[in-house]
Amino acid sequence: MVDLGFVLSVLLDGAKTSVIIASGALVLAIALGFMLASASFLLRSRLLDTLIAIYAETLRNIPSLIWLLLVYFGLAHVGIRLPPMPAATVGLGVIGSAVLVEVFATAFRSVAAKQGEPALALGLSHILAFRLVIVPNSWRVSLPPVGNYALALVKDTTLAAAIAAPELMFQARMLVNRTFETGLIYGLAACIYLGVAFILFRLTRLVEQAASQR
Repeated sequence: MVDLGFVLSVLLDGAKTSVIIASGALVLAIALGFMLASASFLLRSRLLDTLIAIYAETLRNIPSLIWLLLVYFGLAHVGIRLPPMPAATVGLGVIGSAVLVEVFATAFRSVAAKQGEPALALGLSHILAFRLVIVPNSWRVSLPPVGNYALALVKDTTLAAAIAAPELMFQARMLVNRTFETGLIYGLAACIYLGVAFILFRLTRLVEQAASQR
């Protein structure tokens, strides 16, 4: 007889780890993506744009699982040994930056096309117009795709099981190996993923509504 309370406690611990990994990866992806997009917009360097494009396309075309394995095992070969959770966070965050750099760059161009010239006509410098006008308004444009990426990121944390990060899918697999209750345990894991995704969906919509009212 399976101890359902024990199973749920283990799965919820795994879900907590999944949320921590996803949150850290999201922060890193936003930070890197925003910095790269900002540098491209402000410097207007063809060389920099080319390097950023190569960076983004390379990461987007490498399967996420292979990238995580490269971060975890590859860095260990050069003396940098990251525990599974930080490795998963860094790996997913860097992959995410390749997605979000284009999101932010598109938002910057969209806002600049409408509000860039009026801001410059008021006497603002290019940098001040970017900081005071373009960035605040681009966040509103960026929120929906960033929210969608955050939802996808929660599902991508399942890949962290490959490097033994104790997230939800890793814990579910350990429980299956221990109890052989495959349908029950994976079914509960799926319900927990749905619950987390629903909560995140509602949060992103609330943030979008608050931003649109400003």
